[in-house]
Amino acid sequence: MHDQNKLWRIALYGVLLYAAVYYLLPLYVMVTTSVKSMDEIRAGNLIALPMSITFDAWTKAWATACTGVDCNGLSGYFWNSVKMVIPAVLISTSLGALNGYVLSKWRFKGSELTFALILFGVFIPFQVVLLPMAQTLGWFGLARSVAGLIFVHVVFGIASTTLFFRNYYVGIPDELIKAARLDGAGFWRIFFKVVLPMSTPIVMVVLIWQFTQIWNDFLFGVVFSSGDSQPITVGLNNLANTSTSVKEYNVDMAAAIIAALPTIVVYVLAGKYFVRGLTAGAVKG
Repeated sequence: MHDQNKLWRIALYGVLLYAAVYYLLPLYVMVTTSVKSMDEIRAGNLIALPMSITFDAWTKAWATACTGVDCNGLSGYFWNSVKMVIPAVLISTSLGALNGYVLSKWRFKGSELTFALILFGVFIPFQVVLLPMAQTLGWFGLARSVAGLIFVHVVFGIASTTLFFRNYYVGIPDELIKAARLDGAGFWRIFFKVVLPMSTPIVMVVLIWQFTQIWNDFLFGVVFSSGDSQPITVGLNNLANTSTSVKEYNVDMAAAIIAALPTIVVYVLAGKYFVRGLTAGAVKG
C-alpha cells in the first residue's frame, strides 16, 4: 500500500512538473529572445540560452521602437495605462463594495431585482455596447481621452465588483449589523467600522481582478482612444504590426513582456491573497 501511494505521488508530481514546463516555456522563450541580438536569433535555436545578454531590445521597445508613424516606443502607452488603471480600479472597487453592502445588509423593496439587473451587466458582450458607449462619451466630452477610458472601465466593472462584494457580504452575520444599529451606528459608520475591516480578502480579490481585466483590455482601448490617450495593449499591437525592413523579434518579445510585466508582478506578489479571498467566500452565492 505504501509503495502504491508513493507511485501515485511520483505520477502526480510528474504531471504537475510537465504542466509547469508546458505553460512556462512560452515565457522562457520570450525572455531569452528579448535579451538576444538579431544575429544570434537568426543563427541559434529558439529555446537555446543566449550566448551573450543584451538589453538593447528592451531599450528600443521602451523608447525608440516605431508604433506606426510614431517612433517613441511604448513608454507613453505604458504611462497612459497607469493613469487609466489606478483610478478605474479604485473607483469600481469602491462602488462595488458600497453596492454589495447595500444589497446584502440594507435590503429595500426591489433590491433583488436591482441586483439581478446589475448582474445582467456581467453577461452583456462588450461588442453590443460599443456604439451606445461611444455616443455617451461624445455627450460627456470624454471621447478619445484617458478620462473616457476610466469612465468606460468603471461602468463595466461595477457589475463584477458588485457581484463579488454582495456574495461575500451575504456571509457576514446580520446580527453584527443589528447590534451596531442598536448601538446607534448609522449606514456609513457600520460600513467603515464593521464591514470594511472584515473585507480584506474580497478587497484583494477585486483589486487584482479589476487590475488584470483593465490593464489587459484591448477592445475598449482601441475603440475609445486615439493618439496620446491609447493604452499599452494598443501600443503593443501597433508595434507588432508596424512594417520594417527587418522583423526584430527581440524587440517584439521585449515589448510583450513590458506590457505584461505589471500583471505578472501583481500576481507574484499578491496571488496568495487572491486565492485566500476566493476561498474565504468570494464565490459564494
